[in-house]
Amino acid sequence: MKVKTRFAPSPTGFLHVGGARTALYSWLHAKNSGGEFVLRIEDTDIARSTPEAVEAILEGMAWMGLTWDEGPYYQTKRFDRYKEIIDEMLTAGTAYKCYCSKERVNTLREEQEKAGEAVRYDGKCRDIETVETDLPYVVRFKNPKEGSVKFDDHVRDHIEFSNSELDDLIIQRTDGTPTYNFCVVVDDWDMGITHVVRGEDHINNTPRQINILKALNAPLPEYAHVAMILGDDGAKLSKRHGAVSVMQYRDEGYLPEALKNYLVRLGWSHGDQEIFSEQEMIELFSLDAINKAPSAFNTDKLIWLNQHYIKTLDPVYVAKHLEWHMENQKIDTSNGPALSEIVTALAERAKTLVDLAASSRYFFEEYEEFDATAAKKHLRPVAKEALELVQQKLTALDDWSETALHTAIQDTADQLEIGMGKVGMPLRVAITGAGQSPSLDVTLRLIGKERSIARIGRALEFIAARETA
Repeated sequence: MKVKTRFAPSPTGFLHVGGARTALYSWLHAKNSGGEFVLRIEDTDIARSTPEAVEAILEGMAWMGLTWDEGPYYQTKRFDRYKEIIDEMLTAGTAYKCYCSKERVNTLREEQEKAGEAVRYDGKCRDIETVETDLPYVVRFKNPKEGSVKFDDHVRDHIEFSNSELDDLIIQRTDGTPTYNFCVVVDDWDMGITHVVRGEDHINNTPRQINILKALNAPLPEYAHVAMILGDDGAKLSKRHGAVSVMQYRDEGYLPEALKNYLVRLGWSHGDQEIFSEQEMIELFSLDAINKAPSAFNTDKLIWLNQHYIKTLDPVYVAKHLEWHMENQKIDTSNGPALSEIVTALAERAKTLVDLAASSRYFFEEYEEFDATAAKKHLRPVAKEALELVQQKLTALDDWSETALHTAIQDTADQLEIGMGKVGMPLRVAITGAGQSPSLDVTLRLIGKERSIARIGRALEFIAARETA
């Protein structure tokens, strides 16, 4: 049997972290088994579904690299198929028209709640013969009254529901539109879905869906219900915990590799291994190894992974993601070094791509003023001689290589018989405007000769102004 999984979000908002993890697990199981992964947009909630939400889901999936083999399918484009199946069920007697008014159903619910009983439809219309009437009606599935629904869940092990606990589910509303639980069943059947990976909040839907599948003589998929994700404080992950949208993580400077690696470990493990390449995830992933317990989101760990990937991935690849952040921070990169060189130079210090972009500005633009603390400490009159001499040596260079630059700085310190720090720190503040940068030879090379020499001149002017103040 060829494995076929699906991710089926409702387009009522962005692609959130919990949905992204479900999509990742479904995608990995399909890839691990040499199967196929389907993307389905469950947009039957027409009032709440929006084109913007659909676009946000597609954008999030694409950013994470979760490509689909089929789809995206849209449930709103399959209404004729749902209607066809409902008509067949009415004819077969596995569904029936219910003419009970909303008022009656609401009153029934209130009475059951007062009596402490389970809230369910009482089956008044279940066995009446079809009547000719203009009264509005819903269509209900005729759920079995006897026996139970049993299934073995890849995460939860054996699960059983008594049919007496399940009522006759509405599968078509009075306006003729099909309901969620029914559409899911028909879609999974038509699309040949073999494994359904979804959140544990769907466990109560599963026995209802299994009974409908059985009524249709359709094959049953296997299920894996994944535990929820908790915030750092142990509460259910929500907006108050910070970024919960996949694209918000992109905006905050995370690489998709870091988020994927973090999410796969947020409920699944392979020994003590923490870092997984995509290929390792595919080869090692198993639905049966997903943890039953909820997982707590740990932002510090995600940052640690992000730092790892910024440092270890191909700088050209990281630069492609960095480019978006440079544009977002309005840094004009047309006059400066290649972004891949910026990644190589600054990766060791960067936690996020936002940090990396912000700390690279001086490679492309003139800084507005010196950092006050760095200038007070290092741009003092005592530094004037060293800056003047190193400026002369740099001006005379025909070779603007890192080796030549390092030699010029070292020669300055040797000639003045001072430590390298007494040349290096004033020079660093002069060319960057602040007290931190990669090694000076790298920094000077990337900034370029003309800019570097001009900035040293600016620092000398600053020192002269301090002398006369």
